[in-house]
Amino acid sequence: MNTSTDAVQGAERPASLSPSRAGDFMQCPLLYRFRVIDKLPEKPSEAATRGTLVHAVLERLFDAPAGERTAPRAKALIPGQWERLREARPELAELFAEGVQEGGEASGGGGEGGDPGERLARWLGQAEALVERWFTLEDPTRLEPAERELFVEAELDSGLRLRGIIDRVDVAPTGEVRIVDYKTGKAPRPEYAEGALFQMKFYALVVWRLKGVVPRRLQLVYLGSGDVLTYDPRSEDLERVERKLLALWDAIRRATESGDWRPRRSKLCGWCDHQAVCPEFGGTPPPYPLPVGPPGSAAAPQGRMGPV
Repeated sequence: MNTSTDAVQGAERPASLSPSRAGDFMQCPLLYRFRVIDKLPEKPSEAATRGTLVHAVLERLFDAPAGERTAPRAKALIPGQWERLREARPELAELFAEGVQEGGEASGGGGEGGDPGERLARWLGQAEALVERWFTLEDPTRLEPAERELFVEAELDSGLRLRGIIDRVDVAPTGEVRIVDYKTGKAPRPEYAEGALFQMKFYALVVWRLKGVVPRRLQLVYLGSGDVLTYDPRSEDLERVERKLLALWDAIRRATESGDWRPRRSKLCGWCDHQAVCPEFGGTPPPYPLPVGPPGSAAAPQGRMGPV
């Protein structure tokens, strides 16, 4: 553990919280550190990239007039959006490079054999199937989203800054707000539904703090299984989420000050890119890049922990 009082140049303390990073910390504090503080690189995966592509297609479809929002038009958007994605993220070229294959679900993929061209065609076909299934779950000709891919950010009274990107916001003529999120995987079993709704309640809390309006409905659209999960939040629900996030942020602050980021082993470790530097798998994390004070001291003030 690095106990120097001088931080590595470029390293910054966490300054805000998103649903993804909150989920990382709850899953494994060390994973949060690797992603947020160490910023360790991660290999692109076919599943995550397919999700990004499908999201882009569904966002762009609403550029067309209502009557032209058809399944064939949506599928026709896929090649162009894939090219745009590759231009924006050149590292994606390695996904279907010669000799590169994902090794199955345990390594975050699900890829199969075949030459790169065949694998790419199969992968694009899977994206088409997800887009086509969406039309069995929602009718885009009857939707006029108020916002798409909306970046939201709110600062709580405590100083904690929350941020995220909402896939779609619908506003009824009566002013009622619906927050919609697309998932390209399968719907969770009922006992895991609360975990799936955490992200949506996070967004609802941000919208409530920004606009003073509790969203009428939260809607998760699972394209992988064809399910739609809805939840109608109340202000008491969102107050509980806020308390949970404040407790989570306090735990992140303590770990940041102490440098003590405990790994938490689970079945999800099979998808992690960082096993080589994880103590649970015999690895050694890189030197901690932030200053750590003596035991019991605070190397950073309470409240917001870094520049915004």
